[in-house]
Amino acid sequence: MEDYREKSFWLSQMDLEWEAELEGTVNCDVAIIGGGYTGISTAHFLKKMDPSMDVVVLERDLVGYGASGRNAGFSMKLFGFSMAMTKMRFGADNAMQAHHYMTEAVHLVQEMVDEYDIDCDYEHTGFFRLATSEAYERRIKKEIEFARSMGVDDIEWKSADEVAEEVRSPNFRGGAWEPDSAILNPAKLIRGMKEVVEEQGVTIYEGTPVEEIDKGDRVRLTTPKGEVLADRVVLATNAYTHLMPVLRTKQAPAFTHIILTEPLGEEHFEKIGWKRRQGLEDARNMIHYFRLTADNRLLLGGSDVKIPFGNNMDLDRDGEVFERLEEDLQFLFPQLADLKVEHRWGGPVSVTLDMAPALGEVEGGRLLYSVGCTGHGVSLTHLNGKTLAELVLEKETERTEMFFVNRWVPPWPPEPLRFAATQAVRGALRFQDRLTDA
Repeated sequence: MEDYREKSFWLSQMDLEWEAELEGTVNCDVAIIGGGYTGISTAHFLKKMDPSMDVVVLERDLVGYGASGRNAGFSMKLFGFSMAMTKMRFGADNAMQAHHYMTEAVHLVQEMVDEYDIDCDYEHTGFFRLATSEAYERRIKKEIEFARSMGVDDIEWKSADEVAEEVRSPNFRGGAWEPDSAILNPAKLIRGMKEVVEEQGVTIYEGTPVEEIDKGDRVRLTTPKGEVLADRVVLATNAYTHLMPVLRTKQAPAFTHIILTEPLGEEHFEKIGWKRRQGLEDARNMIHYFRLTADNRLLLGGSDVKIPFGNNMDLDRDGEVFERLEEDLQFLFPQLADLKVEHRWGGPVSVTLDMAPALGEVEGGRLLYSVGCTGHGVSLTHLNGKTLAELVLEKETERTEMFFVNRWVPPWPPEPLRFAATQAVRGALRFQDRLTDA
């Protein structure tokens, strides 16, 4: 168990006490493996829908240790890679179904923050996808036209002058504006929801990795010092799901990295504007995502992804990517050349082969899972938790009938083919970015 404070700026600001490790034998109705957004949200909605249910969460490290405590904190509507790709893969009706699901997801996060008064620096600021070259300008305008043709009317093009009234950079040529999006402190959100589910009666064990899953009359989860016997088990492991034999091929982890500056002063805001603090992203394949924190630090992430070989999950820190991000920061905001970078971190996100989320049941419904948030999981995972809870309770709702529930997921090939395939795709995307960056 590494020091959680080293995993992100968000976690470094928190003084957390660990829950006890599981010892002995525990019986429950539902066991959830994974103490991130998906697992905690599933536990929350299970108890909300059926307060009598006995729910246990097993977390290998500490609640929020994974992507839920390390991500950039965008609550947004993006499902998978893009709406056009969703239509190409699943059809027009399903692409709109996905859009409505993500709209519900963004609103759900806001409702949960309000209902439980979670102190997570939530700001419903809206979101810009910005063009930094002529090619990206064409790409974004084409995406807007496509969205409009599908009936989506809450996205519009803003010219370079209009963008400059909000946030100034000599390299912003305009962008797509989406008002229904938010930024927040991701670690505060997951730790706040941890308190909510514990008040509901959910039992959480930290420092408790699951070493084996046996499927007899009941599902037995073996841990270093004990075991859990459950009627049903939710695998809320996302980027770590390939470590579970029953789901090994459904997803692969991809590591993304972030740098964070010292706080901006008033003199910096005079140069760049950004008074309304919108979330920002560019249109590259290997996107840059950037935002302000509550104490006015500038967060910049992306630029590349790193793909591990096999079961290696130790790619949190990458000096090459951190150096490139600092160079990218100077390109995006040359006015801020004097800003010092004070924090650097990274972590894995879950990616399916077809770049779209998937959740459902295996082993006759005794095991349930959710994978493939593709780096856009803050809102998606919370609504997926509600959907998983409905599946556990065998409720039929519009969510459980979504096309991506119990869908066929193209399997990732075994190593070394998986690594070779991901490197080839990564290389092609990076090459296209080099062609269209200028």
